[in-house]
Amino acid sequence: MWILVMFDLPVGTKQERKAAHDFRLALLDLGFEMAQFSVYLRFCSSHAQCATQCRYVEAALPVGGRVSVLQFTDKQYERTVTFSGRKPQKKIEAPPQYVLF
Repeated sequence: MWILVMFDLPVGTKQERKAAHDFRLALLDLGFEMAQFSVYLRFCSSHAQCATQCRYVEAALPVGGRVSVLQFTDKQYERTVTFSGRKPQKKIEAPPQYVLF
C-alpha cells in the first residue's frame, strides 16, 4: 500500500510559511519522501499501517490550506508513468515485502 499526500498551503504571511514548512517536516519525520513539491509519498506494509499514517498526517495538519491523502495498492503504484520533460523516467519499484514466521 502507498499513501500520497498532496497539499496546497497558503504562504502569504510568515506564520503561514512556517506552518507549511512545519507540515513538510512532519511528513519527512513520518517517513514520507518528497515526490514533487507539495507531493509526498510513503510505502505502508498494511491497511492498518496506512490508517495509522493517515491519523498522524491528520494530527500534523496546518490550520489553513487544502490537503488530500490518497491510498493505493502496489499494483496501482506500478502503473505510474513519470516524465521528465518529454522523456519517460525509469519505473520506481515497490520496496520488497518481508514475511516473518
